[in-house]
Amino acid sequence: MTEEDSLPAYSHQFSPAVIQELIAAGPIAQITPEWAWGGSTGQGVRVAVVDSGIEHDHPAVGGAVRGGVIIEWDETSAEYVRYDPDNQPQDASGHGTACAGIIHGLAPQAELYSVRVLGKNMKGRAIQFAAGLNWAVENGMHVANLSLSTSRHEYYGLFHEITDEAYFKNILLVSAVNNIPEPSYPSLYSSVISVAAHTLLEPFTYYYNPSPPVEFGAPGIDVRVAWKDGAYLTCTGNSFAAPHIAGIVALIRAKHPELTPFQIKSVLWACAANVRRQG
Repeated sequence: MTEEDSLPAYSHQFSPAVIQELIAAGPIAQITPEWAWGGSTGQGVRVAVVDSGIEHDHPAVGGAVRGGVIIEWDETSAEYVRYDPDNQPQDASGHGTACAGIIHGLAPQAELYSVRVLGKNMKGRAIQFAAGLNWAVENGMHVANLSLSTSRHEYYGLFHEITDEAYFKNILLVSAVNNIPEPSYPSLYSSVISVAAHTLLEPFTYYYNPSPPVEFGAPGIDVRVAWKDGAYLTCTGNSFAAPHIAGIVALIRAKHPELTPFQIKSVLWACAANVRRQG
């Protein structure tokens, strides 16, 4: 393996050397960030953060957490998981609070729901992740942030089924890609919005990648984020890029609730920083 092969996935997708300028022409060129999310606060939009939990009273989430669920491994259950209500969520590691804080900073009136599938060591079973995602689909969420993934191919079909169900129920799934260049699910599916990190820190600056499966690049390198116990850290990873896009999606969804996931992805493309409007 060469040094290049060992670099994180974001370095291959969104370094300044590879970002291409794209042209929006015709009616789609009329779509601007002001039209897409100008004046929106995310009010009325429910966002699930499928992760390690959200510290509900962290200042960075501003009282926006409305509840949630803990998905526990339970080998005595027919589904091998147990759903425990979590009305005042806490965070097992800090990672989920980091993602929730980014979303809240962009969409301050969106309602946040904690879906805890990871433990203190940021470990969890793929079946817990799938159950958490399914909970978000079945419990009226509008957007779900997925800053986690699985590389186990035996779960390819299960996650594909759940993400397709979300797509047809008009639920936006925003998924971080793996930090190493290796396949992971559900970020590879066309029914989700896949995100990697770039180096800029302006929260509304993101790029479109014309060579999917990674579609969008958002801030995720040396980002100051909330952490557990009221703390803040500076972190790097695709995990922190995804909630930037999830926050923007929440704003678009609140302002244009009639748009489908396909249409919202098109709006994101039209408003990307490397798309120049013509005409």
